[in-house]
Amino acid sequence: MAILAECPVCHKKQSRKNKKCKCGEDLDKAKRSTRVRYWIFYRLPGDKQKSEAVGYSLEEAKDAEGKRRSQKRENRIFDIVPEAKMTFVELTNWYLHLESVKNIGSYDRIKGALGQFNAVLGDRIINSITKEDLKTYQIKRKKNGKALATIDMEISIARTMLYAAFDDKKIGGHVLETFRQVKKLLKPSANARDRILNPDEYQKLMAFLPVHMKPVLAIAFYTGMRKGEILLLTWDKVDLKKRLIILEADDTKDKEPRKIPILSELYKMLNEIPKAIHDKHVILYNGKPIKRDFRASLTRACELAGIPYGRFIKGGFIFHDIRHTYNTNMRKAGADQSVIMAITGHSTYEMFERYNTVDEDDILNAADKMERFLKNVYQNVYQEPQKTASEKKED
Repeated sequence: MAILAECPVCHKKQSRKNKKCKCGEDLDKAKRSTRVRYWIFYRLPGDKQKSEAVGYSLEEAKDAEGKRRSQKRENRIFDIVPEAKMTFVELTNWYLHLESVKNIGSYDRIKGALGQFNAVLGDRIINSITKEDLKTYQIKRKKNGKALATIDMEISIARTMLYAAFDDKKIGGHVLETFRQVKKLLKPSANARDRILNPDEYQKLMAFLPVHMKPVLAIAFYTGMRKGEILLLTWDKVDLKKRLIILEADDTKDKEPRKIPILSELYKMLNEIPKAIHDKHVILYNGKPIKRDFRASLTRACELAGIPYGRFIKGGFIFHDIRHTYNTNMRKAGADQSVIMAITGHSTYEMFERYNTVDEDDILNAADKMERFLKNVYQNVYQEPQKTASEKKED
């Protein structure tokens, strides 16, 4: 067994006696400020290595190491590896009852995805699930006619649950590694969409949406915020004086804080929304936050507005397309790319490009610019050269 220290900067695990990390961090100073996390490493029966994070106190790490030594000596393997007797269904029940999970806007989708996964592998002991089992799951779901994106989403949600279980010390890293090794069926950018909502379609939708859904669409159209971010938005995050929506790290999907400008039309609408005394959420329906999918309302509004709806319908619109719309409109308005990325929460240029749609107007504008460029070139190259003042004098 061994106790290792994790550098708070580069996260390299190394001897706890090291005074300085290779990255330059002063480990002694970091230890005094309790920024160094300690890990214990040991081998299980069968010579499988296991690592375990044990907090930021060396004394706690020593205690944990002593406890594991005793358990190994007494062959109490289930005490060391709880996943050796826990089924996937049991882990799912634990995860879905976490308050932090129940408050996620997409809770119903998470529950449904794990239900599909449990229908196939739910009775299996967690650490007995292999990479081949997960591949077989993908094949079965594909044969059942499920979209590749749906299958990838189900595996991803299961993996997210395992990350939470790992952080809570319910499973070991080797279980998580099995799910990490499974490759996505959908190739990168293969599922990228280029549908945007033009201003005319936006106005038509607003006319047919139920009253409680109008602010949802408006916030999405004028801020580019994700559906979950909108439904969980509370008034303490809305600064109408500064005209900013200020999201903390815990409010965003990428766990990065963001500041989002409130445009004039949205500002008017937000001022008209009555604030409830009993609830701080901006979006309420019958006095309660909207936690369930609002697809039915959106589908009906699209039908009345004559807008095709659905991911697999030609030219079909889905709510997430409004995020593409915002990115595209900001780019057309001349906003700097880095500023757009900061507002929308896109951390990479590749992801930004996925949400930046080039439409017919862009293409025609580019053609106009090319026409003007070629015209200038033609005039400069082929027009009769003008004589200089000295040449005119000689004549």
